[in-house]
Amino acid sequence: MYKLAHLEFEHYPLLLAPMEDVSDPPFRFVCKMFGADVVYSEFISADGLIRDSVKSIKKLDFEEFERPVGIQIFGNAVEPMMEAARYAETAHPDLIDINFGCPVKKVASKGAGSGIMNDIPKMVTITKAVVEAVKTPVTVKTRLGYDDQHRDIVEIAERLQDVGIAALTIHGRLRTTKYSEPADWTLIGAVKNNPRMHIPIIGNGDVVDGPSAKHFKETYGIDGLMIGRATYGNPWIFSQIRHYLETGEEPPMPDVKERVRVSKIHLQRSIEWKGEHIALLEIRKHWASYFKGLPNFKTLKMKLMETVSAKEALGILDEILDYYGTSTEEDRQYR
Repeated sequence: MYKLAHLEFEHYPLLLAPMEDVSDPPFRFVCKMFGADVVYSEFISADGLIRDSVKSIKKLDFEEFERPVGIQIFGNAVEPMMEAARYAETAHPDLIDINFGCPVKKVASKGAGSGIMNDIPKMVTITKAVVEAVKTPVTVKTRLGYDDQHRDIVEIAERLQDVGIAALTIHGRLRTTKYSEPADWTLIGAVKNNPRMHIPIIGNGDVVDGPSAKHFKETYGIDGLMIGRATYGNPWIFSQIRHYLETGEEPPMPDVKERVRVSKIHLQRSIEWKGEHIALLEIRKHWASYFKGLPNFKTLKMKLMETVSAKEALGILDEILDYYGTSTEEDRQYR
């Protein structure tokens, strides 16, 4: 039995990372279809919540099917973070997560997200205040440190544990590390193997398939894996990793019929939740990955990327199914 805060799982837990404009209810839904054990909201501004920002409040939405679900908040001051946590708690999530990891300039430059990592006492003060403000278990997602001279995660982990967090997710990069550089898991392992630590430690960064998941799980002994960018247009990554961890075999990619089916579910639920225009803009980051590996896909990909009509998008998906699902490779070369 595996544990994360008060949650228990019969198998090794795989979590969907909180990602702005990605981990919304429609995408969380399709990830849960394929076995994501815990999903998180997009990160929500504490200031936005307490100002009753429509955009921030809408991010609290989730369905019972998504559980267990965490709501993630970010901010740089004690009182707004406490108030935002209480507000988030009214949605009855399973977890409230504090974002101390976002490297985006507009967040970090204001001392929120990973920008707070150069002020560890403030991180601890905010965390303690949030833990005491709510009854829901509080977790934290953070990075290895502020920069290369401040790889402070071992100290940070101890201090956050000491003020009552229920679990810690560590992304294996610094605030200053570019995504083009590989994640460094050695310090994640150091936190997990620190005899002072007793809360679950979740690893995040460069988990892209079954073999990478197995490597990080077995090499560093962490209690679960959080998957971020590799989920774009790839919700079945959860079932594929699970299959690999249990059997040591990599399953084939879903066939075109399944990819189109899931794409349609994702698109239609996105339209229902955020409206046609925004849905079609934000789903573009998923289109290429939904159909990754299909030969001669460039023309249809561009049609998907450029359409501003839901009716047209659904028609293009049907065209993809017809083109790849019923014709031979030789036919496709000459069509």
